[in-house]
Amino acid sequence: MKIADKILFCLLFSALQASAQQPAPAGLAPVMDVSLGYSYMRSTTPLSTGLNLNGAVASLTEGITPRLGIRADLGYSRTANVLGTTHHADVLDYLVGPVFYPRRDRHLVTFAHGLFGGARVTGIVPINGVPTKGYVYDFAWAFGGGYEYWFTDAMAMRVSVDALHTSYFNAAGAVQGRYDIRPAVGLVYYFGAQRRRGIAPGRTNPE
Repeated sequence: MKIADKILFCLLFSALQASAQQPAPAGLAPVMDVSLGYSYMRSTTPLSTGLNLNGAVASLTEGITPRLGIRADLGYSRTANVLGTTHHADVLDYLVGPVFYPRRDRHLVTFAHGLFGGARVTGIVPINGVPTKGYVYDFAWAFGGGYEYWFTDAMAMRVSVDALHTSYFNAAGAVQGRYDIRPAVGLVYYFGAQRRRGIAPGRTNPE
């Protein structure tokens, strides 16, 4: 082998070693996050009475690209003693779908998602004028968005608002779809946080 070829080979080998030891460019490597927070929902009943439901929402998000991920979402909201009947009303939803990130920078992430799955809604139904407990399992979906503000390299606060579609009985006793607005606030923990420190996707950390 010629001397020039040997030198070229050594240079290439050294460059590959250096590249393998460097961290991934910030914003390029997808990450996973898990979140848990408080949710509130103002819902209606077949008796045209508004209910204030409080609960929790948890999610697991797997990044596919810096702008796209898949989110699994589990929410539960509840209120007690509906209309003085001692019965409770609640909504349990389990949804999954894509999440899009229009903006990512060092401190702020904005997102929008469309989630699909199912829900169980429990409440009071007027049967022959008598309030009776009932429940409905049906297809459900949610559309919404929000933002995440990072306060450490591994944790952020998430604020979101969803329009949640579920189904329940109407005043005539038939199952009917309905939309409820559900704001939520919570904490997010990011796995692989060292890969999130960039100013924007595709740009390395200037520090």
